[in-house]
Amino acid sequence: MAYREQARTPFVRIRIRRLCAASLLILLAIAAVRGYQSLSSSAAANRAAREALPNTVWPAHGQAAIQIGRSGIQAGPNQHPAPIASVAKVMTAYLVLRDHPLRPGEEGPTITLTDADLIDTERRRQQEESVVSIAAGEELTELEALQALLLPSANNIAAVLARWDTGSESRFVARMNAAARSLGMSQTRYTDPSGYDDATVSTAADQLRIVDRAMRLPVFAGIVAMPSATLPVAGTVHNTNTLLGLDGFVGIKTGSTAAAGGCFAFRAIRPIDGRATAITGVVLGQPGQAQVEAGLVAAGALVDRITGHRPVPVRALPRLRG
Repeated sequence: MAYREQARTPFVRIRIRRLCAASLLILLAIAAVRGYQSLSSSAAANRAAREALPNTVWPAHGQAAIQIGRSGIQAGPNQHPAPIASVAKVMTAYLVLRDHPLRPGEEGPTITLTDADLIDTERRRQQEESVVSIAAGEELTELEALQALLLPSANNIAAVLARWDTGSESRFVARMNAAARSLGMSQTRYTDPSGYDDATVSTAADQLRIVDRAMRLPVFAGIVAMPSATLPVAGTVHNTNTLLGLDGFVGIKTGSTAAAGGCFAFRAIRPIDGRATAITGVVLGQPGQAQVEAGLVAAGALVDRITGHRPVPVRALPRLRG
């Protein structure tokens, strides 16, 4: 008995440390919601935000946009409508939470999955989309569905949430486009709730508008700061954002398809002139065989160049879709 207790203790301590680290990330992300007003309010941060970024800051390929603290959006060169892959799920999650608000700690209403959802999932799996395993009759809370959408980037759950919210994917897509227009996203066109369709296009600057708006929702910010979550049938699912927790990164969403390349919408909390500052950005169209990693590397390098930090190491990844 004593041996078992001794053997278990290190595991328990490790698990507690991991839970504490995950909780800290979520708290940092939620703090970043408030920090959008407070962390970056110093004169130095505001001065840095007003200064135009030099061309050498921007990624060599694709397009990018950045927002430092409460500044206006600074857009890099080559802004044009392009496929955005799963970054589109930011708008999907934003609309679901706008229509069905959750407070931190709430699970929300239950969504019952159907035979039709299962058939749709298998169809998507066969064409190598990013999905999570489900079962007919499975019940997901709104929070669990959003975790499945945003962490492993489940296209099948994007469709489930769209139908749950408005009754059909086509009606939901119409609302996505209406929301984009209301936010001034003039070069954006959504054709599906997951971003898998290459006709869903936007610019980095446009996407930064919805990213900023979504990150003002504490539940959204908390979800994208989670390294993993546990779902009823799929079990433990992991966040495709492997920069999470490294050098101040607190979210938010990766994306990749052959047409879109590597995409990443992100927020990092970094010091500027000694003051913690929220740096929010989007990179699109990053080339490379490992597309998710290409987006992460480009974003990490962009933030490093802005803040003068060393390069951010990205954990070795299998080829992920997300």
